[in-house]
Amino acid sequence: MIKLTRKHCPNPTALVADYKNKENKTALKESSFDKCIYCESKISHIEYGDVEHIKPKGKYPQLKFTWTNLGFACEICNRKYKHEKYDEATPYINPFDEDPSEHIIANGAFLFQNQGSERGELTIIDIGLNRSGLIEKRQERINDINNTIKACFRTQNPTLRQNALDALKVEANSDKEYSFTVKALLNNQGIV
Repeated sequence: MIKLTRKHCPNPTALVADYKNKENKTALKESSFDKCIYCESKISHIEYGDVEHIKPKGKYPQLKFTWTNLGFACEICNRKYKHEKYDEATPYINPFDEDPSEHIIANGAFLFQNQGSERGELTIIDIGLNRSGLIEKRQERINDINNTIKACFRTQNPTLRQNALDALKVEANSDKEYSFTVKALLNNQGIV
């Protein structure tokens, strides 16, 4: 999970009756770089993606058409895990309103609560952020990055090494899949 900035609602008139409006959904999708706001998996190459209600519309019907309550999520995080779960006393991390790294840390392919954050722990558990499929995908990404790091430091040529390091840093950019995990790995290696 990474900190995100929600774009302005391009069609507020449509939002009044249709939270799934195509223009608005596209803005939400672009706000999260076509990744699920929770698990950071790329979405559109395998599914359409859901317009997610951060506070579930079943529990908070008054927020059903509220732009600041909407995000773009994968079907698994949204429908299978989170669904209608939400506790106002311990709300899930909202990547548009706060920096998830204050509540969640990455250690290898696994996510953990940061400094005992109950909200971080609940977000990880209830949304299934350590489900086996995600761990496998994040581990594949880590393995690829680790192989590149090894190759980078094998070269004796400083220009080639610097080019490889610069390319590695790009892999931690917000638009890349599992950038939260990649950034943690590169941080641990002293690269970013």
